[in-house]
Amino acid sequence: MDRVPGVLFLLMAMTPAVAQPQDLPSQPKPGGTVCVAIVSNMSARPALVDRLTERLSKDLRDDKINAITMDSSTTPDHKLHPTRENGEEAKAAECDYVLLTQIVDPKTHPLDPQSPQISIGGKVPSIDASDPLGGSSGPVYRDNLQVSFALFPMDRLKPLVETVILARPSGNASDNLLPAMDRESNRVSHELKK
Repeated sequence: MDRVPGVLFLLMAMTPAVAQPQDLPSQPKPGGTVCVAIVSNMSARPALVDRLTERLSKDLRDDKINAITMDSSTTPDHKLHPTRENGEEAKAAECDYVLLTQIVDPKTHPLDPQSPQISIGGKVPSIDASDPLGGSSGPVYRDNLQVSFALFPMDRLKPLVETVILARPSGNASDNLLPAMDRESNRVSHELKK
């Protein structure tokens, strides 16, 4: 009889533990709806965040992703996470995902390990004729902006996608960031269509 508890313990030790829902990798949900939070501009440069948010939502819809533009904004915290407002709005809209986007100046977070600065050849001069500081007066060197984004499934705390894109400098910050919104939507669409 002394051996029965030992055998039970041995069997329990060899049986794999049941994974908690948070530990399981989230699988993309075909036909899932993405709630797009308003882009948060944490840089000192001006940006038309409503225009950027709408561009992002439109790009996703053009790529056959159900996308809804939310009224709530992306968190101002450097570490992207859904806010209570994001969660409530996404739940009311019956979304499967929340997409958060933040514009950051890499200089404000120089020691941040999640903000890799990938810049081949250093700063790029602006020679855009519409740039008030470029063109006729010669090239102007500007630092890159960083667009951080994360796609959170509604049933998980861990993002399905979390990436940083470096945006090239130009005179008009909002126009400058439109290609970054396009790249972000491509990345999200690719992940959701796996």
